[in-house]
Amino acid sequence: MAFSFTNSKGKTYFLHRKVLTSSTGKTRDLFYFAGKLDADLGVNEVPAGKKVVELKSGLPVLKKVE
Repeated sequence: MAFSFTNSKGKTYFLHRKVLTSSTGKTRDLFYFAGKLDADLGVNEVPAGKKVVELKSGLPVLKKVE
């Protein structure tokens, strides 16, 4: 099951990861939250060195751990 986060308004979001490839061939991981779970892109845990915070609008985002 993918990592889920329920915000202060009671809506549940699921963490997803997409691997992007640039025109130079470098790969980069794009992490994002979505209201619907996509089984192929779901992530089971928050990446190392990151934490989940909630914006004023209620949307969850990943932020570096300081």
